[in-house]
Amino acid sequence: MNIKDTHSNIFEEMTEHTPRASLQTMLIGRPLATEEASHQTIGKLVGLAVFSSDAMSSVAYGPQEMMMILVAAGMGGLRMAFPIALAIAILLMILVFSYEQTIHAYPDGGGAYIVARDNLGELPSQTAAAALLTDYILTVAVSISSGVAQVVSAFPALYTYRVEIAVGMILLVMLINLRGTKESGITFAIPTYFFLILMFATVIMGFARLLTGTLGSVVNPPAFETNLLQPLSLFLILRAFANGTTSLTGVEAISNGITAFREPRAKNAGATLMWMAGILGSLLLGITFLSVHIGVVPVEGETVISQLTRTVYGNRNLLYLLTISATTVILMMAANTAFADFPRLGALVAADGYLPRQLSVRGSRLVFSRGIILLAAIASLLVIRFEASVSGLIPLYAIGVFLSFSLSQGGMAHRWWKSGHLKPGEEIVEQGSTLHYDKGWKHKMIINGLGSLCTAMVMIIFAVTKFKDGAWVVILLTPALVAFFFTIRRHYARLAKQLSLENNPRKGHIRRNRVIMPVSGVHSGTLIALRYARTISDDITAVHISIDAKETAKLEEKWEKWGEEYRLVVLKSPYRLFLEPLLDYIDKLCAVAGPTDIITIIVPQFIPKHWWTNFLHTRTAEALRKELLHRDNIVITEVPYQVE
Repeated sequence: MNIKDTHSNIFEEMTEHTPRASLQTMLIGRPLATEEASHQTIGKLVGLAVFSSDAMSSVAYGPQEMMMILVAAGMGGLRMAFPIALAIAILLMILVFSYEQTIHAYPDGGGAYIVARDNLGELPSQTAAAALLTDYILTVAVSISSGVAQVVSAFPALYTYRVEIAVGMILLVMLINLRGTKESGITFAIPTYFFLILMFATVIMGFARLLTGTLGSVVNPPAFETNLLQPLSLFLILRAFANGTTSLTGVEAISNGITAFREPRAKNAGATLMWMAGILGSLLLGITFLSVHIGVVPVEGETVISQLTRTVYGNRNLLYLLTISATTVILMMAANTAFADFPRLGALVAADGYLPRQLSVRGSRLVFSRGIILLAAIASLLVIRFEASVSGLIPLYAIGVFLSFSLSQGGMAHRWWKSGHLKPGEEIVEQGSTLHYDKGWKHKMIINGLGSLCTAMVMIIFAVTKFKDGAWVVILLTPALVAFFFTIRRHYARLAKQLSLENNPRKGHIRRNRVIMPVSGVHSGTLIALRYARTISDDITAVHISIDAKETAKLEEKWEKWGEEYRLVVLKSPYRLFLEPLLDYIDKLCAVAGPTDIITIIVPQFIPKHWWTNFLHTRTAEALRKELLHRDNIVITEVPYQVE
């Protein structure tokens, strides 16, 4: 036994206990010790799979959702798809340069929450947290639903079971993430690169056939209604742009998860961000250009990716099936990005006291297990509510992430302004980082300021164009969540004030401990409880609620013999009530008790061998606890008595 004497009366001891094997260890692996955390970090290649799959997978539904709006103006409206995709790519470049600066300024994690907390204040930081948490939940619901849509496109007979398949996928991703960041990253790394190879192969093959004049157009395209056509207005174009910007969700994920990367963390995270931007931008533009050229029809029944792939490869052959399968997997992995970031953000907010503290505790595999399970539960409910419909979920999507983009970039712009007003060599230690003078603060402030302005404009466009379609839900939900966060914070603040040793000086020693022991009969359990009561006080009173005179007479006779001359108070209850007479008696004792007196209620409690026999016994202690839990100077103690 290793014992270290650190002070005269303080000892430290290293326990040798290890968790036992269980169903949990079979599902998620052996528990990891705290010191193994450094071995759970990941490199750039695995990091791309863990934190970029959300952004990269959005090419499977971003162009489709954009084109589904434009097709309302007829097939001619799709000619605006590529210019809109080009505008989205430019916005992506602005965001990437902005977040690259954030990564190096906050090497311990520079997500919107931390940046807003350090530079904008309490309310903006909680707004960013609410927006991001909402977005992560919707990321899971949208990406999984889109993955199911790919499966249904290839196998239409499964359409009826799309909700069950989606929920099953969410639970599978949850289980993999409970195994730890490193294992989930390795698990999904191979499918990620498999998707990228097949998707780039499809795009390259498509351009090759386009240049040689053999590409053609979609064979047997899905039908769409032409009786609801509308003019190609500015409002329609803005709606399509808003839908297309869902391709940018997930760009911030790497800045939130810097601590998961190996050292040098900031350098590795920054490089991964650049890789992700190049992949996302090229696929977004390539898929949109080819889709417009071959005349895809964006409808719910068959995805744009399915129509593009079968046109490029000629039919639904093996390459088509492999591409659709890889797309489904990458969409599941987009959910994995949310599973990587939602628990981390929840833990940060919980550590600051705005969410339940339990979310900040790591589980057996050094991940925030409660956050992972919470995310899976809420996302599953959304999928069930919207019947795994991507179009139904998209209007709820992206407002939150663009709000967080705006707050993060605005916070970084303010940070550079503060940096520019420091003297060389001067520093300010903030909660999330240390601020130094930066000679390039002006151009960095301009980059982040431009990023904040652009993303704020996109957020407004999205909110206005999608308000009636369901965006109003998120617009109302975000302030409601912020209010909820502040309610939790006030509770923790009040609790800390009440528990503070400075505000609550030591009270005098307990002068008198009056023990009250309710008894329904005199038996072995009663005597065991009485024996315990004698160890804490000599002031013991047994209380019996009399509802039957004959049974009471038998009890009094036994008490005379076995009660060891301690008091027995019999409270007659003509209406056969038990709890009320006992509480009334306790109230009378409390009324005459002094400030240093304490009343201990000792309840003999049967503990049956079989769980089902619990229903055959009165749970007296539980009933008393509910009634007396909020009263001062009262202690309730169960004395267990094991019975067969």
